[in-house]
This record gives sequence, structure tokens and C-alpha cells, in this order.
Amino acid sequence: MTTPTLADVRHDTFVVTQDLEAPPARVYEAFSDPAVRRRWFRLPGRDATYEHDFRVGGGESARSTFRAFDGTIEHLAYDSRFVDVVPAQRIVLTYDTHVNEVLRWVSLVTVVLDPSDEGTRLQWTEQVAFVTPTGDGEHDLPHVRGGIRLQLNGLAGALGL
Repeated sequence: MTTPTLADVRHDTFVVTQDLEAPPARVYEAFSDPAVRRRWFRLPGRDATYEHDFRVGGGESARSTFRAFDGTIEHLAYDSRFVDVVPAQRIVLTYDTHVNEVLRWVSLVTVVLDPSDEGTRLQWTEQVAFVTPTGDGEHDLPHVRGGIRLQLNGLAGALGL
């Protein structure tokens, strides 16, 4: 595999599905209510700050400082913008992630909340553009996908499931 140049942008799309034993309105509240959101959406590291404006045109900002195992310090930044919000049904947002003030990736996310017999089937579809890869970029998609899976597991925990 060759190392991508800075002009290269890698694109990918993935879907994560999670069945939750809570009605769609309650799952939606876990996205919209800042107090509930803080229980399951977190950046790794210390000194984290969060701002949350859940409405079309609003967004969310998060900042933290992360110390890696090798002692390296990374300054993490997450900024989103809500593009479409249909209560208890759908959330569409864009977000970008910076590490040490370098844009790493940008994503378009659609979260669909479908009622099910057990509660809600949440479907997270993410289209991601890796602008600045880590090394050869081989681990970037697994990193993002794994982070989303951890968030959704945290969502289930925040809902008490």
C-alpha cells in the first residue's frame, strides 16, 4: 500500500445498526437533551468542554486534551452542524474532527430511529472523507467506525438498557 499524499482524500461509507429497548422519542431525547447527551457522547482525554445547540442550523462543539500511551499530547476538536431534524424519527448532521488543529476527517451522518417491537432500531449511516490520514490511512476507517460503536453502546447505557 502506498502512503497517500496530502492531495488525496479517501472516502468511505458505513452503517451501524443498534436495537434499543426504548421508544424512538426517548432515544431522540438522548440526542437532543444536553444532560443526557453528555452521559454517552464524550471525547477522550481531560479538560473536555462541550456546547450543544440542538436545532437545524445549530450544532455541537467539543474540545479535549488527550495523552497517548507514549506520552504524546493531542488536542482534539469536534464540531457539528444539524442539517435536518425530525423529532423521534431522523437526525442529519455534518461534523469535522481536528487533531492538533489539523483537519482529519469530515462526515455526513444520518441517524434514523425506526419503531420496532422491542423499542427502536437505530440506523447510523456515515459518509466520511479522510482529509489527513494517519500514516497510510489503513486504520482510519476502523478507528471512526469503532468510535461510533462505542458511542452507541454508551447511548444504550445512558438509556439504562
